[in-house]
Amino acid sequence: MDKKTNIVIIMTDQQRADVSAREGFPLDTTPFLDHLARQGTWFHRAYTSMPACAPARVSMLTGRYPSATQVRTNHNIADAFYDQDLFDVMHQHGYATALCGKNHSHLTANRVNYWLHLGHGGGSSQNRTEEEKAFDQYLQDLNHRAAFTPTPFPLECQCPYRAVSAAQQWIDTLNAQPFFLWLSFPEPHNPYQVPEPYFSAFPLESLPSTQSNAEHLESKGFKFQWTRHIGQLGFYDYEEQLPRARANYLGMLRMIDDQVKRLVEFLQDKGLLENTLLVFLSDHGDFVGEYGLVRKGPELPEVLTRIPLFFYGPGIQAKVDPHPAHVSIVDIFPTLCQMIGVGLPDGVQGRSLWSLLTGADYPKSEFESVYAEHGFGGLHYTADESLDPEQDGLQKGVRFDCLNSWTQSGTMRMIRRGDWKLIFDMQGNGQLYHLSEDPVELNNLYNRPQYATIQQELLAELLAAELRAQDPLPLPRRRYRIKTDESNYWTPYRHSKG
Repeated sequence: MDKKTNIVIIMTDQQRADVSAREGFPLDTTPFLDHLARQGTWFHRAYTSMPACAPARVSMLTGRYPSATQVRTNHNIADAFYDQDLFDVMHQHGYATALCGKNHSHLTANRVNYWLHLGHGGGSSQNRTEEEKAFDQYLQDLNHRAAFTPTPFPLECQCPYRAVSAAQQWIDTLNAQPFFLWLSFPEPHNPYQVPEPYFSAFPLESLPSTQSNAEHLESKGFKFQWTRHIGQLGFYDYEEQLPRARANYLGMLRMIDDQVKRLVEFLQDKGLLENTLLVFLSDHGDFVGEYGLVRKGPELPEVLTRIPLFFYGPGIQAKVDPHPAHVSIVDIFPTLCQMIGVGLPDGVQGRSLWSLLTGADYPKSEFESVYAEHGFGGLHYTADESLDPEQDGLQKGVRFDCLNSWTQSGTMRMIRRGDWKLIFDMQGNGQLYHLSEDPVELNNLYNRPQYATIQQELLAELLAAELRAQDPLPLPRRRYRIKTDESNYWTPYRHSKG
């Protein structure tokens, strides 16, 4: 292409995929995002690589699974292993780059042209106003709780608003140079807080019932039970917080929706929208009250692993209905590489979605399933360990960390194909769910004779996916040449030249 397409990745933190009207949710949480998604191509079978912030974000930036990047927890960012990442590629091909918002990856400020970091405690910039500093302190004082009253600061103090403002100001400084922007909102991650009118947008009495509750924890197993237990140790009013956390969470989604609209209208007013690709996604989901839980932590349930994902912009087909393909967060990097016409760096494991987005031919079988990972290794922790929860992040009566040694221990892998999902761990324990009949995975069908055929098929598919996720890096040092497909497909396929 003669004029390089601008690229904006809009990422939220901890946004559950099914709480939007386009997914059938009874409340209209994200009207503008739903409209934008239907003007492009959106996926309802998109998955994170691992339902934890740093592993998922490093996967997006490198196109590699956590088992390959070696970032299997939020505490292993310094271990990120890859050849080149998305910012490397964009710099090499003439793009101005920026991060506005949350990072929580291996990316550092010296590697981008513009950097404004905003996290769950707000910002740290010296250019903050006194009101912004006061708001940031308010966020920190919440200790990741749900606020029972509206946030006593104006919308302009909220991180999504500040991130969009910074992005607009940076774009205004560019002199027709193509840009790559990672616009990364720390919300709707906890602390669950929002100002009016968003605080009252979804009254408690309007909230639909969850599909499960705390009574189902017995069937979900120890890690789910431990997440509830450690939450109750951390927050004395854990149960009372759940409804308010849900309402605030949905209000945060509406606030994000308005800020995305504000950015898009800015791009349109500047004459940039028609030459800008927008990618919208989240790093992972949130329980939002499911199983009597909030936040994240245990295993690979749908509410944590399935993410919103859509593409909008030049060349992208408009589809009112979701694309049927099963796709992953690791597919974003190779997709953008193919869009700008560059080859994939060594070690990229994701597959390009460009043919799917533009209406070109692609092998349907390549996207009939999707794979995800969980765990930092070793054995599963149990309730009887000598390990002290307070040494592992718990502060009784103040806060708790849902990502802890108990919830993250061991190794688990999952495969989804159509309506079926299989989870398997390193000790040979299996879970099999029929999602169309059991969307919150309460009825484990593993090892039931009547499902032996589908179980065997999914085990074979999971094994193949696990083998594909083995890291090819480092490449052979002498003679041998690794063979890859230009779109990184594994399915034998003849690419159309038309």
